[in-house]
Amino acid sequence: MVPRRVEAAPDHGAVVPLLERAGHTVHALTLTGLRPDDDEATVATANLDTHADDVLRLLDRAGITGATLVGHSYGGMVISAAADRAAGRVARMVHLDAYVPRDGESCWSSTTERFREVFAAGAAATGYAVRPPGGGDPRRRPHPLASFLQAARLTGALARVPRREFVYCSGWEDRTPFAELRGRLLADPGWRVHDLPTGHDAMREAPDAVAALLLDERNADAARPVPEER
Repeated sequence: MVPRRVEAAPDHGAVVPLLERAGHTVHALTLTGLRPDDDEATVATANLDTHADDVLRLLDRAGITGATLVGHSYGGMVISAAADRAAGRVARMVHLDAYVPRDGESCWSSTTERFREVFAAGAAATGYAVRPPGGGDPRRRPHPLASFLQAARLTGALARVPRREFVYCSGWEDRTPFAELRGRLLADPGWRVHDLPTGHDAMREAPDAVAALLLDERNADAARPVPEER
């Protein structure tokens, strides 16, 4: 595999060194409104367009072409919006247990009622930032509510990204908002769908399997446990 720059979501800390050892340049981007020094006004006004622009500025600044964009969870909205505007600089998109919007869809409209209730409850204290649920990664920060609400405006350029992949994490099937999305993408010949037997935070639970999938999907397939015969 020819070394390629990879744009990774900020929570891929355990995966990044595995990709770098394989010869890739990895940019782990912290989005506007999620940085430790962002003030209240920045958090309150950051939306999906803001985050897509974060990615595009990085591509411009680093002179990146042939990029692989990796988005986890809400990050799937971001890489979709960014790739749509990237003028052919994106060669591959990997939605790691992440939303894959169609034109006019938002994270809010794409998720389940359960998660809309979580978003609303998390934003009750400020009205503009969604507090992360208890437990989980201590690095998580309140997330700009506007980014969940803004609809993606897509031109159709995503269909020209050569490789489009979706990773379904099957270890939380009682709560996942992505089961219907998995079915939709399995029926779409333009997408490759992978399953990983992890919870939502696959990059923390199984960094080796995630890295293998990003480097070569055949390795990722081989990393999956083989079900016992009964």
